[in-house]
Order: sequence, then structure tokens, then C-alpha cells
Amino acid sequence: MRMSSVWGGPVTDEGESIATIQMALDSGINFLNTGDFYGSGHNELLVGKAIKGRRDDAFVSVKFGAIFYGSQWLGLDLRPIAIKNFINYSLVRLGIETIDLYQPCRLDSSVPMEDVIGTVADLIKEGKVRYLGVSEITAEQLRKANSIYPVSALEIGYSLADRQIESDLLPTAKELGIGVVAFANTAEGLLTGEMKAPLAAGDYHNHFSRFQGENLIKNLEKVEVLKAMAKEKGHTPTQLAIAWVNAQGDHIMPLVSMSRRPRLPENIKAMEIAFTPEEMNILNTSFAIGSIAGGTYLLR
Repeated sequence: MRMSSVWGGPVTDEGESIATIQMALDSGINFLNTGDFYGSGHNELLVGKAIKGRRDDAFVSVKFGAIFYGSQWLGLDLRPIAIKNFINYSLVRLGIETIDLYQPCRLDSSVPMEDVIGTVADLIKEGKVRYLGVSEITAEQLRKANSIYPVSALEIGYSLADRQIESDLLPTAKELGIGVVAFANTAEGLLTGEMKAPLAAGDYHNHFSRFQGENLIKNLEKVEVLKAMAKEKGHTPTQLAIAWVNAQGDHIMPLVSMSRRPRLPENIKAMEIAFTPEEMNILNTSFAIGSIAGGTYLLR
């Protein structure tokens, strides 16, 4: 997503983005996550260029359903006719015949879930999609979707700072045998150890209550625990944040954002980090549910 302009920001260097994807593939990272609305198709075109000639190296995950006008979020379109239109454009932009994982970016009440999930199921039968995914839904919605057609993966935000899904959604996914694709491992940068209060006036984080006033000051105090442990273990706070997500279960995969090649070695090393029971207890206690003040959400 960060390789394209979604919220009206600048587009990163395309050559570097393609090189980063290809270096990731060379390093054994094969899960590529995109959306047809990331940069109005720009991101799919980018991924298509990066995987040209090496389709078998990549597992391509595509989200659909979000409607933007410029950088303005307008809502969702989950009608079957729209989904069938969306996927044809995605396949052309990606330059592939089959999308590995296809998922509505959200589910709402505007279209019956049976119609949304059923349409993707039809696309699977047609050979245009391999697996059904869902994104940012409740445990109840996950159960219903899975009863209509087997769900292979749930994409959801998950980090030390955002653990609310542990009470219901994560156990439901595990019970149903559904893999979890966990994004926002650093909680929009909060857990990187690089934030300082107050933020610059033009920083987009200011839109979210988590990064405002006393909330940010309180939250950064919690991050000091992560920074101290990272220093002691010889890693960065970002690496520990990713490693913590990775340690939550074999059915959970960290989805890590990166748009430059220098970030790859650091993020790959995070997958090798292990925690002692004492270290895990410190993190789980310091970042217990409700300990982080305020919230953040990408789509409003």
C-alpha cells in the first residue's frame, strides 16, 4: 500500500519499489498484499511489473470493495456485479490469470453476505481465484462467512498495542482453522521507538486520538519498555514488535510494510527472534489490553 498514493501522499520511487518486491521474492518472501483501490490500480500495476516472468514465486493477495474519489473515501461497493467487474480489471493490471487470495476489504449490511461470499466462491469455481479471504470483520461475521464458503485467511490489524481481537476474533479463527494475516505490527509507527511528542503539525498521525496530547505521552512511556528490551537483546523495537506477532501462533503471519530494499534484512531477521517466558510476560503485562490510550483506524 505504501508504494502507492492512497491518502493523497506522494508516490514512492517506482524503480525502488519494484526492486524491493523482487529482492523480497529472492529472499523467500512470497506473500504480496495489495488492493485494487491502492492508488486507483497503481499498486496492482506495480506488483504486476515486479512479478512478470516469475509468477510462481509470488502468492498474490488482493482486497476489493473500497471506493475512492481521488484521496477521498466514499464507501463500499460489494454488489456481485461490481465484484465481477473489479476482478477483471485486477487480473489485467496484475498480468495474471488467477488471484491467489481474494477478499472484500470490509463487510457491511448494504449487500447480503451470502451474495458477497457467494460471488467470490463462483470466481473460485471459474478459476479466477484460488482462495477466499476476509478482512477487518467480527467473529460473528467470520463464522457466517465460513459457513457460506471456507475462508482461508483473515486479514486484521494486530500488535502489542492492539490486542482486542484476542478475546474473540483470534480464538474463532483458530477454531475454524483460518490463517491470520496480521498487519500494522508497529501500530502505525507507535512501536518503532522513533516517535517523539509532540508530533509535527503536518504529521498525519495527528488525526488519530492515540497520537494526540497526553495520550501520546502516556503511550510513549509504554514504548520505553519495548525499547529497553530491544537494546538488551541487540535488536530494534520494530524487530521486536514484529517478532511478538510472529510468536503468537503458527496460524498467524506478520504482514510487514516496506518500500525500500534496506528494510528487508532487518525485517527478515525479526522472524528469527525468540523470547524467554520472562520477556514475553513483561511485554504482555506492559501492553495488556486497554493499556494504550486512544485508537487509530485507517479508513474513516
